Amino acid sequence: MTAYGDVRLMAQRIFWQAFCPATLFLLLFQFAVYLGVYESRQSLAGLNPLNIRTLINYQALLVSGLTGVPLSYLLIRLIRHPRYLKSLISQIRTQIDKKVTRAEFLIWAIALAGLLSLLLLPMNENSSIFTTNYTLSLLMPVMLWGAMRFGYKLISLIWIPILLVSIHYFYRYIPVNQGYDIQLAITSSSYLVFSFVVIYMSMLATRQRAVNKRSRRLALLDPVLHMPNLRALSRDLAKNPWSALCLLRVPELEILGRNYGVLLRIQYKQQLAQWINGTLQPNEQVYHLTGCDMAVRLNAESHQQRIETLDEHIKQFRFVWDGMPLQPQVGVSYCYVRSPVNHLYLVLGELGVVADLSLSSNHPENLQQRGAVHLQRSLKDKVAVMSRLQRALDNNAFTLLVQPVRGLRGDRYHEVLLRMTDANGLLISPEQFLPIAQEFGLSSRVDLWVLEHTLRFLAAHRERLPGQRFAINLAPSTVCRVQFPLEVSRLLAKYAIEPWQLIFEVTECSTFCNAEQGLHILRQLQKMGVRIAIDDFGTGYASYARLKSVDADILKIDGDFIRNIVNNSLDYQIVASICHLARMKKMLVVAEYVETEEIRSAVHALGIDYVQGYLIGRPAPLESLLEAEASTADA
Repeated sequence: MTAYGDVRLMAQRIFWQAFCPATLFLLLFQFAVYLGVYESRQSLAGLNPLNIRTLINYQALLVSGLTGVPLSYLLIRLIRHPRYLKSLISQIRTQIDKKVTRAEFLIWAIALAGLLSLLLLPMNENSSIFTTNYTLSLLMPVMLWGAMRFGYKLISLIWIPILLVSIHYFYRYIPVNQGYDIQLAITSSSYLVFSFVVIYMSMLATRQRAVNKRSRRLALLDPVLHMPNLRALSRDLAKNPWSALCLLRVPELEILGRNYGVLLRIQYKQQLAQWINGTLQPNEQVYHLTGCDMAVRLNAESHQQRIETLDEHIKQFRFVWDGMPLQPQVGVSYCYVRSPVNHLYLVLGELGVVADLSLSSNHPENLQQRGAVHLQRSLKDKVAVMSRLQRALDNNAFTLLVQPVRGLRGDRYHEVLLRMTDANGLLISPEQFLPIAQEFGLSSRVDLWVLEHTLRFLAAHRERLPGQRFAINLAPSTVCRVQFPLEVSRLLAKYAIEPWQLIFEVTECSTFCNAEQGLHILRQLQKMGVRIAIDDFGTGYASYARLKSVDADILKIDGDFIRNIVNNSLDYQIVASICHLARMKKMLVVAEYVETEEIRSAVHALGIDYVQGYLIGRPAPLESLLEAEASTADA
């Protein structure tokens, strides 16, 4: 049975416990009077069922049903179960607004007692207006004040005795004079309206506080994992003057989640948190962070020893998924923080870097000992480069260079190289910003920028550079994008460029994250007429084995093998075997880092089709192709 005070059942209970019994009693009583059963009590109702006395009695019955029934129910429950009194007191404390102070409650109680005393003072010739039923109307705002602040349970227990006392001594504030019945009817209607408003408003206020409390509690929980979130961590760090903040990183969760679904990652975090909670103190918690990270807040006392114990406890954790035991490695980093932690996101970022070191050392790593200043500077530098990347994308501030790739038959194409300028206007090499673009998810946008601007250049100068071909490097994330072939097709159609004029260079580990999808996308590009080149061959994982499944058009041998091909017989044999394999796959071969005539002669002797390096040509601005074409035409 739902307890009293639920505003959702207010209408039903008013009907069944107040309106229906009062109306039924009045109708039966009037019918009995009509039949003459209660002739001696006709004064109670009167011969006319619609007179003032009947109205007063009906209103009194409604008030009794509205207030007396819940009170009777409470008394019966206390008699049958005396221990309910403890629960009632707890409910009263829970419903009181947390912002209420003892001073506020005392002021409210004094105001209420003062008004009730004035109301119940006996009337005489010197009585003022405050000793009449005028004071009854002043009780309304005071009771509303209490209803909004103290909750339904307490206000109902206070209002019902006040109502009983004020009704019992009604003759003290209602003077007996002409219109006495009308005054009684107005006063009884005031009792009814006041009771409904006070009870209903106390229910609404109590329910609103409960909803707000639940909303605040849910705001501190992750809706999927039902674990405390980052907002809860920030709140708990603010509550405690000193804390030990630990970050747990499980990078293998990304691969496991990709292969087995997000449910695995959810259950792993939930079970690991439950496993850790067994070793924590009452006010310590495990918190959910985005991705494959979790956080733990420990009390500052003996935190060093407790973190070592926590690490050993985590290593004993076993996760079973569909009957298969899994034990991904967990990196643990920690630091000692003082409230308030104003830059929590930065601290967590630094802890994440140190957690990666923990994965290598297999031991908890202390942020303070690992050099927080250096890590913070490194993170700030990354963020600065990321911001510069974003501005370059928005403002078309990249610089495109080209380096020639010359063939034995006299043909050639150019590889497009991307550069970015720093604050001083100097060019930044791609090794300094492309890894950060990959880390922050900007690689695909950068590749599309290079592709579109290259095609735009070809379209603008198609008459001066007929048959010009360009090779463009693609990041791993771009190769794995399902929409990439459609985007390439759209750009080729937009600038009216033939697909054979494009060569996409991908590193042999580009499709390692999702081999099937990457190979499917490369086949789609080849069907369009675009050529595919494997860049830096020989440096990836299982190069020869994986080459069996890749149908590329061009194979670019990594420069580390070409640079020492003249002086190192082992490098020479490796390059020779790669060339032999490429011929079997009917692939053209490109040698990088051709910087001397000896190297060029050696690679030509091996039958390599194309050469690239400083001997052939250094990287130059894209517009230099127009100058070279103009000088050739003049010659």
